[in-house]
Amino acid sequence: MDVDGIGQVMGTFLEESHHIGPRDIAGLVDDTARALGLHGAGVYLADVQQVRLVPLPDDRKADAVPGAGAVPVEGTLAGWAYRTVQSREASADGHVELWVPLVDGVERIGVLRATAPSSGPEVTDRCRALASLTALLVVSKSAFSDVMAEAVRSRPMSLQAELAWAFMPPRTLGTRHVTSSAALEPAYEIGGDAFDHSLLRDRLHLTVVDAMGHDLAAGGASAVAVAGCRATRRAGGGLPDIAEAVDQALSRWIPDRLLTAVFADLEIATGRLTWVNFGHPPPLLIRRQHVVPGALERPAQLPLGLGPGYSRQPATVHRAQLEPGDRVLVHTDGVTEARSADGELFGEERLVDLVVRSAAAGEPAPEALRRLVLALLDHQDHRLHDDATIVLAEWHPRG
Repeated sequence: MDVDGIGQVMGTFLEESHHIGPRDIAGLVDDTARALGLHGAGVYLADVQQVRLVPLPDDRKADAVPGAGAVPVEGTLAGWAYRTVQSREASADGHVELWVPLVDGVERIGVLRATAPSSGPEVTDRCRALASLTALLVVSKSAFSDVMAEAVRSRPMSLQAELAWAFMPPRTLGTRHVTSSAALEPAYEIGGDAFDHSLLRDRLHLTVVDAMGHDLAAGGASAVAVAGCRATRRAGGGLPDIAEAVDQALSRWIPDRLLTAVFADLEIATGRLTWVNFGHPPPLLIRRQHVVPGALERPAQLPLGLGPGYSRQPATVHRAQLEPGDRVLVHTDGVTEARSADGELFGEERLVDLVVRSAAAGEPAPEALRRLVLALLDHQDHRLHDDATIVLAEWHPRG
């Protein structure tokens, strides 16, 4: 097939994508794969906890059992493609099977499974092009249907978890110069933790909050905090303005509910990090595969939401200069204070060791956090008693 033919097929894909629903995506992708000279293709999405790759529901297979055919992320070719964000190829039953990552920007959302009569650069290029269009289509259709949400869940979410996830951004975002990844557990029973990150014109903004309690009020407090942060930031306010807005909103709408928080900005061009800390564990600086002791440790101010009876002091803005390749890790106390069945704390040392070893192995930040969360869950026998949230930002300027 020549370039014009491929372009025509892809053009048809884009045209049809405007008129289909989420349950029609799998059929359109398969039809497009066949039009490109492949034997077929299937779409697999990562579940909420990133432990399985689940087939996208397909209306042409009405009798399919939901979740049937899911592939583990660990120990499979599909999982290898997802974890490393690289294509994987194998021969089977007289054809070639290709697993190609589905990526939205730098956010991993799943993999495309394509089968072809033979391998080669042209086949790989067609699969990658189809995977890119498929990722964009999946993301665009996710906003107005429950199909995707139901597909990637293995059980119902609590009310406060539903509220929390509705407010949070994609787990990973970034550019050629900076990347931010986040993880939050227990994914189905989140209480008062939340994160936010956003790319502004000249900087990356980071937010990690931890509201007191593990109920709907805690979820409401964290949602108010994230909303207050975004509203103030989008109106041109700085970190002290964000802290003041969140404090006032909590005192007015959710009184008697304290919240710890770190709000930070990373200037993309210079690597200058500024942050404010309200009762939260200090951020950690990871440089050349080592944690720099005390590099970002500053006195924390009292938590937000203390109410009108407390005269709050102006926010203290802390500053630090990053070097290219530096990673900044912000976490809630539910990470380091997680206890095993015999009472052993997960601890900061174990947290740091896991992140550093992932960096030494060359793993991207999203995969480092995925493995860290799995280790945390294993430590507590998959029964976390407090929310555990981690945000890992990396400054990697080009030139």
